[in-house]
Amino acid sequence: MNYSFFSSPTRGKQNPENYGFLVRMAGANDLMQLADILASSFHSREGVVHWVYPVLRLGIYEDLKNRLRSKTEHYICLVAELVSREENALDNRSELMAGTVELALRSRFAWQFPSSDYPYLSNLAVHPEYRRQGVAQKLLNNCEKTAREWGFSEVYLHVLENNHAARQLYYQAGYRLEQVDWDWSCWLFGQPRRLFLRKHLAS
Repeated sequence: MNYSFFSSPTRGKQNPENYGFLVRMAGANDLMQLADILASSFHSREGVVHWVYPVLRLGIYEDLKNRLRSKTEHYICLVAELVSREENALDNRSELMAGTVELALRSRFAWQFPSSDYPYLSNLAVHPEYRRQGVAQKLLNNCEKTAREWGFSEVYLHVLENNHAARQLYYQAGYRLEQVDWDWSCWLFGQPRRLFLRKHLAS
């Protein structure tokens, strides 16, 4: 995976003429920042969750650490970080992490032969300060490029039915509804359904 640099638009605290975003592979040194971004993106700190938030964050940290250590052939975790174009830029980029995403192979049916593996995108998260600046789209683009390099022509993901911002992002990026997943929690507790989306990758 090559490094990918793209410019920052006019939003955000940084001067867009001096800063941009770099997409690269995640490493062990990124774990703390990755856990922060993922925990804040997928778990609220309000109400009773506030008390268990550190436990949730630790669980995310440990799960991600195990995935990064697994050295699985068809797995990547990418990060987008804010970098300066100036010669005197700080080298501590981990404090400027803007977003992350993971891509791995999943199987529809473990017993099926030949294999029914497909590229599955997960844990796309962008720090609130850097949203609506093209970070998520760039992370998606890099994952889709990797899926093509793996020899696949489609990529899949899940999104919650009530996550309208994410759904809009994916639809604008060319993802379309494949199926609606549900379980008993949807009926008993009113939990949002999960939408399974698919995108055909142009060659």
